[in-house]
Amino acid sequence: PARAGMAAAFLMEIRRGTQSALLVLSGAPVEVSVCADSLEVRSGGNCDAAALPAGVSLAPSSCRGLRRLRGDGLHLRMRLRGPPPAAGEGGESLKPNKNYIFYCQSCGDIVVNDRKFLRVLPLPSENWSDLVEEWCCHPDPFAKRTLHPQHGDCFVGDTFLLLNSRNESHLKNTFFILGTIKYYVTEVVIQSADGGFSPTPRSQFVQSIVAQCLLELSSAKSTFRFTIKGDNGKTYILIWLLNSDTLLVESSGSSSSHSDFTLFGDILTPSSGPVGSWNALKVLYQPCIQCRNKELSDAWEDDMGVHPLKFPSETCLELLLILGLSTTSLPPSLRCMNSFQVRNSFLVKTFFCMLLWKFSAIIEIFQSKHCCRHGKL
Repeated sequence: PARAGMAAAFLMEIRRGTQSALLVLSGAPVEVSVCADSLEVRSGGNCDAAALPAGVSLAPSSCRGLRRLRGDGLHLRMRLRGPPPAAGEGGESLKPNKNYIFYCQSCGDIVVNDRKFLRVLPLPSENWSDLVEEWCCHPDPFAKRTLHPQHGDCFVGDTFLLLNSRNESHLKNTFFILGTIKYYVTEVVIQSADGGFSPTPRSQFVQSIVAQCLLELSSAKSTFRFTIKGDNGKTYILIWLLNSDTLLVESSGSSSSHSDFTLFGDILTPSSGPVGSWNALKVLYQPCIQCRNKELSDAWEDDMGVHPLKFPSETCLELLLILGLSTTSLPPSLRCMNSFQVRNSFLVKTFFCMLLWKFSAIIEIFQSKHCCRHGKL
């Protein structure tokens, strides 16, 4: 295993589909040795070795494209000897006849206590009426109708859940209309009744839930472009999903250098080891706040191939901050593509669990606004 504080921090981006890897080494190492299961960096008479995660096996003879980029360091491409470990399965969905507890994600208060759903039904997408107008020769007969869950029902949308509000706690900033309440998935933690609530930094939760939404929708609907909208109707972000088969491997780098890129930051503690590996989505994005990218946003708005995702407006701003901070943690040459900005969004193995994230402390400034906020219908 590597010693904490390598001579040069490294980031390895592995693609499962092509069984290829891009290695980026910051700093100025004198010599780099690529082994099947480890990397060795020699600089100034010191030699540091970093063991790769189990299941990741490189083909040293395939190394090519060695170059040094200003601000990045050394870039090197190589092949893998075999496919790396598969990513975890998607999150567990709600099931009927099973008891659940909904917790406020920020403060941990119980919002829905020990509720058993007799029916768990999917809702049509937010742009269903637009699709009907585009593809059908007759008007939508359900355009002016709304769906109201009965007691024991749970209606599942792309980014929210609809429940009957009977016997639910009346919390601050929770809105009830005609006996129905909407819970955005970014605002509540859902656990089985025999589970428990454990606090998680806000940024970890937001990025993992949004990543799961993108992955599920791209798989189910074969759509890869998304608009992130607030509950005020404004568009905040344009997102283009590039791939979902990425495995990221990163070293902790030099503890004395804060300029080295790092995606995992302070989660790489000695107890967790100096090398971390994560499943990730890679996305391109453009911010749309303060009238930025209005022409592009309007074009996406009229494009039937773009899928809208609605979240609370404050959550959209949080997500934009997370995207920006992730972009700045990447090597400079990997931050932009065709005017879009690049970031890696970390996936989770289950819907209700999240991975650690380096920017949690920064996002905590939003928590006072998030406490017990679930949104309007």
